[in-house]
Amino acid sequence: MKQFRITTKIVMVLLFSTIVSLAQAQELEFFMNEAVANNLEIKKFEAQYQQASEKTNEVQSIPNTEFGLGYFVSEPETRTGAQRFKVSAKQMLPWFGSITARENYVGAIADAKYVDIVIAKRKLIASVAQSYYRLQTLRSKQQVLRSNIELLEIYETLALNAVETGKASAVDVLRLQMRQNNLVQLQEVLEQQFLAEQSEMNALLNRDKSIGISLETTLDMPLEALEISTENLSVHPELTRYDKLYESVEQSELLNQKERSPMIGFGVDFVNVEKRPGMDFIDNGKDIFMPMLSLSIPIFNKSYNSKSKQNALQQEAINYEKETRHNRLQTLLDKAITEKTSAQIQYRTQAENLMQAKDAETILMKNYESGTLNFGDVLDIQELQLQFEMDQVEAVKNYYIQSSIINYLTS
Repeated sequence: MKQFRITTKIVMVLLFSTIVSLAQAQELEFFMNEAVANNLEIKKFEAQYQQASEKTNEVQSIPNTEFGLGYFVSEPETRTGAQRFKVSAKQMLPWFGSITARENYVGAIADAKYVDIVIAKRKLIASVAQSYYRLQTLRSKQQVLRSNIELLEIYETLALNAVETGKASAVDVLRLQMRQNNLVQLQEVLEQQFLAEQSEMNALLNRDKSIGISLETTLDMPLEALEISTENLSVHPELTRYDKLYESVEQSELLNQKERSPMIGFGVDFVNVEKRPGMDFIDNGKDIFMPMLSLSIPIFNKSYNSKSKQNALQQEAINYEKETRHNRLQTLLDKAITEKTSAQIQYRTQAENLMQAKDAETILMKNYESGTLNFGDVLDIQELQLQFEMDQVEAVKNYYIQSSIINYLTS
């Protein structure tokens, strides 16, 4: 029968844990969505992305059309008459593929800006999750303190009864009361810490810091360790951002090569010619119309060679920076996985310690029934229980904090 009760209890814990985890996920998701919707830094990155995208329309333009108007102050005489004024128009066109190269370049820059949005959202979500877990921890610690204060009140009642029967001294009662005072003080400190963390959470949600945050669920330590896939680290946005930057430099070099090409110009000149008076011949006063073709060749191309060298060096620097960042993220991931596992080990150890402390408390209570109770031992056991319960809460917090880091790196 005892074995059946233990098994049933485990099943109930598993079921309750699943329900709580689902509710907790929904509660946390609500805070995350609100933070992403209201975050000013994300709005800034979105504006920068839209600005970079809009540049595509800018680079599609061609050089301005040139118009000229000249009036001959001293009219040159020609066989067909005097020239009065001159009108010209000219349009330069970039080499074939130059506009496309510009579009590809600004498009690559816009892609890199978009990755900044993704990174900012991931960081914000991780920050909201960690603040949420700290709030949960502070609330759980307060609950632990309340339980211990209530327990001490029971012990105080026992001590007062023992004083009346001569089985305890007033000193025992005072020690119990001083212990209660310390726990009440600690509870008030935790309340202030909760308010401070609440302000930080409200800042992440971009709302008034005085708004209260109601937590409907609690954190529980999962009974089984979940497998963690590290394959997604290589495609983390912080790393793909370097790929986008590298690609933008590639497009910059292609644009640089296109800009080394000539520019073609088309134009026309029109010269007004006045008829010669008193003369009648063919083409008398015939205006001059002259189509023109021009070519702009960058003969002095030292700047383009320098730009190519700069692009090559920039790509090399990007590769080094990406590798450095990858190593850093890998270290963070390995550390988070280790500390997450350690948190589960610590939780199980404190659970065993707490069970033994409860057994010791039971023994002390049986001694009280037989007429002897050492209130010094009672305080020692109560202090141990409090420490074990607090350590359990910390272990749960560490587990979820490291989980948020892992999710940031691998999701």
